[in-house]
Amino acid sequence: MIRGGRSYVLSPPAFSNDAKRLLVCTANSVTIFSTATGLPVASLDGHASLVTAVIVVPASTPASKIICYCWTASLDGTIRYWDFSVPELIKIINVNLPIISMVIPSLLRQTAETNEKSPKTFAYLSVENTKEPEKESSKALRGQIKKFNLTNSRMAGGMTLTETKQPEIITVGSSGKYFGIRFKRKLQIWKVPTAETERAVVKKITLHHTKNMNVLAFHPTQRIVAAGDVTGRILIWRGFGDRTFADGDGLVNGKLMNSEEERPGVRGDDDADSCTTWHWHSSEVNVLFFSSDGAYLYSGGKEGVLVVWQLDTGRKKFLPRIGSPLLWLTDSPDPSLSSISCADNQIHLLKMPSMEILKSISGIKICLGSLAYCSYTFIFSRTDSYVNKLPCSFPEMCNGLQSGIAFDCNAGLVALRTDSYCIQLYSLFDDRGVSEVISGFHDQWLQPRILCLSTGVVICERNHQPSDEVTVVVTLAVISLDGSMMSTAEVKLPEEGLGGLVCLKFWARGSQNKEFSLSTIIYEPHRDAGISAIAFHPTRPMAVSSSYGGNFKVWVCNNGIQEMDQPLSNSGWTCHAVGSYKKKPMTAATFSADGSVLAVAAETVITLWDADKNILVAVIGETLMPVVNLSFVGTSEYLVSASWGSKPQLSIWSMSKLRVSWSYMLHVEAIASAADMSSFAALALLPESSKCNEISLKGRDGVILLFNASDPVPIFTWSVNKAKGGALAFIQANQSSLDENELDGKPPQSLLAYINGDHEYLLFDPQGKEAKEHSAIRQEGLGDLEEAGKFGYSSIYGELPQFDPKRKQASWVPSEPLERTWETVFSGSSHNLPPLTKLCSVFLESLLEKRTANVD
Repeated sequence: MIRGGRSYVLSPPAFSNDAKRLLVCTANSVTIFSTATGLPVASLDGHASLVTAVIVVPASTPASKIICYCWTASLDGTIRYWDFSVPELIKIINVNLPIISMVIPSLLRQTAETNEKSPKTFAYLSVENTKEPEKESSKALRGQIKKFNLTNSRMAGGMTLTETKQPEIITVGSSGKYFGIRFKRKLQIWKVPTAETERAVVKKITLHHTKNMNVLAFHPTQRIVAAGDVTGRILIWRGFGDRTFADGDGLVNGKLMNSEEERPGVRGDDDADSCTTWHWHSSEVNVLFFSSDGAYLYSGGKEGVLVVWQLDTGRKKFLPRIGSPLLWLTDSPDPSLSSISCADNQIHLLKMPSMEILKSISGIKICLGSLAYCSYTFIFSRTDSYVNKLPCSFPEMCNGLQSGIAFDCNAGLVALRTDSYCIQLYSLFDDRGVSEVISGFHDQWLQPRILCLSTGVVICERNHQPSDEVTVVVTLAVISLDGSMMSTAEVKLPEEGLGGLVCLKFWARGSQNKEFSLSTIIYEPHRDAGISAIAFHPTRPMAVSSSYGGNFKVWVCNNGIQEMDQPLSNSGWTCHAVGSYKKKPMTAATFSADGSVLAVAAETVITLWDADKNILVAVIGETLMPVVNLSFVGTSEYLVSASWGSKPQLSIWSMSKLRVSWSYMLHVEAIASAADMSSFAALALLPESSKCNEISLKGRDGVILLFNASDPVPIFTWSVNKAKGGALAFIQANQSSLDENELDGKPPQSLLAYINGDHEYLLFDPQGKEAKEHSAIRQEGLGDLEEAGKFGYSSIYGELPQFDPKRKQASWVPSEPLERTWETVFSGSSHNLPPLTKLCSVFLESLLEKRTANVD
């Protein structure tokens, strides 16, 4: 199995002591990247849930920079100690509570001060109190800040420093003297005891503000703390804790600080000398960080701009157009190197102080669907054991669209419509981006193009910055079977209800097989109607687009006679034919394996066409709800369809009999068919009422079903998480990327790729031994996955009576002679009519006129 698509930016990374490696929290592990190449070199595996913190043990002397030890914390309730040069696990500590954040101030104090090493090491943890039952009241406090003795592997006397409504992120100063959290409109700051013991008192102060705060940072040498709020303001408190944290009689610098007139900007009785406010950001501030010498303050947020403030004067300079909202800024032991983590799942390595981007570590783009923008606050879900710190926005007009995921099955690439309104091409085998596309509704001076980069493909348009309003959304992206062509459907959003526009684009791969170029732009291809589906011909440069407006169009490149392996960079696409069926919306389209048949769904019926001659060949079946997905099953005679709605359905149609072969009442998110096989895979969402979901699937929300098209009993089934918005595809096996993924000593010909709603993916051999062992449901249990309620025949005519083969059957049906006239002979239900032999004579007799006998 090959796993990938994990997030790199849910937690801040950490540099090694020599700054040659970057440790990044990736799902249940820590991936170690080379800062020279940006490629992964090792990983720390062992945690059973999401890793939320990684802390490298700093070097106290230049000679000890070769030390490669680190601490990690996870939602699985454990803290682990590693030697990441091997890598090797050294120690496991059980906390038995989900750990959201962890800091170890004593490690930083040992580096800043040259005193002897403390005999014991203490950590401060932000945990969720799962032992107390969750209350519906909004006043329930689930978050706790606790002190933990790492040396003795126990809580420090059960000490709880504070409780919050939800777990918060802990920030520690680089000197190791102070740490704190932000809680709504308050900053809570603690001073670390000079001589740390389990019973040592940890002093605390609270600073107040009028707006909710997102982030805080401590000055490395002075008693200065900065915080950023949701409105874009930065507040700087100087001399915080002079009364509470001062030793002796409270005198600071020879004077008693208790006059409110000498504390400008400080609210109420807050313990600080002054409070200064800076404002440049137009929205919430998510990144604050002091430089190592304390002369500068770095800030960043939704705008995707890194701002450098001179602390004494307030002057600023910028690193603009990073391209995505900023989440974390991390410095390294090398003062010339830092990293910035962005919401598009990229980590940029910066050359300081010029802030030049040296290299980027790019992960798969993360899409969070159609949720409202949640400001970058942490969302903690105990059900999924998942912590998230990303924006989640998407236009309402895109709700209801399918996953927007397309595959290049030969090259092992995937094209994804992401949360930043773009498309990214990503290598499933290499787990990294491949190229970048710039597109949208452009002016003449800006030409759309695809560049060969390591960041991925981007198709989007904003006004200027990530925080600006989105004007263009990519609704569909499809790649041809051989990967030489790509088509996208884009929608320009209307402004105040005016100016909306639909655009269809065709892209061609260059002769070097590295770059894509824009071939053709077609504005309003179906008048003012939206595009529901795009499909490429398997062997020729031909494509079809279907529309909700009631028609479909067949497009050809030049004369449509070129072979697929010929370059199409200088070619154009034209409309070859237009088809419709009873003016019904066309909701899905696909070509057969040889391209001889085009299947187009007209809402609830499936129409079969000869695409070259534009002739309607046949109309098959009628489903209960509109068909949203169609796929021919390899080279077999079967066609599979998926319908969405109140009565979803998975149906398999026989082309030889032009009728349905079998069906299930399942909500199917995605369908994948192997090109040279008669099998297909379906990704189905589990209904809430499913007994299987509660018993066998342990809370998972989806299942992958592998079928032979001729048999309604699945070959294998696998339960999965985050199935909503997922996708499936059969990928041609890349032999150079497979190590032990073999079946009976032979490498697999194709792998099944599953991408979930968070764009995490898994590649596996569906016929392999490991896949068989993970099969989740027995074949006879598939009926439990279907939606409750009647469907098919029973939804129209009712349930059929049970048939008893032992019951004696009557050889004939009794009937009474018909006394009615022939006009009413066929009135009533058909099953109540007399047998034809009795009915026919009566009917014919009624047509005859009886001759009257003449009496002489």
